[in-house]
Amino acid sequence: MITPKNLIRHELIGLQVDVVESTNKDNIGISGVVINETKHMLTIKTTKGLKRIAKRCTIFAFKFSGKTVKVDGKRIEKKPEDRIKLKVKKW
Repeated sequence: MITPKNLIRHELIGLQVDVVESTNKDNIGISGVVINETKHMLTIKTTKGLKRIAKRCTIFAFKFSGKTVKVDGKRIEKKPEDRIKLKVKKW
């Protein structure tokens, strides 16, 4: 089961996400559902179409089960299959 403590080890596809901070000011405020993930990018389906957002320079707010969890993109910048195998220390 996905919880705030183990979010970075789970599949992100299908989760609601907001871009909270980014070095690219145009990305701030983008909101939608994650539809694809690569090592360096999240593809988000928004009301205005698909947006590809770099993980490294962004802070995301993932929403699930009535909770919101902020995650620094650097923490999830790995291949999805490798990230799922991580042993997570307190973050």
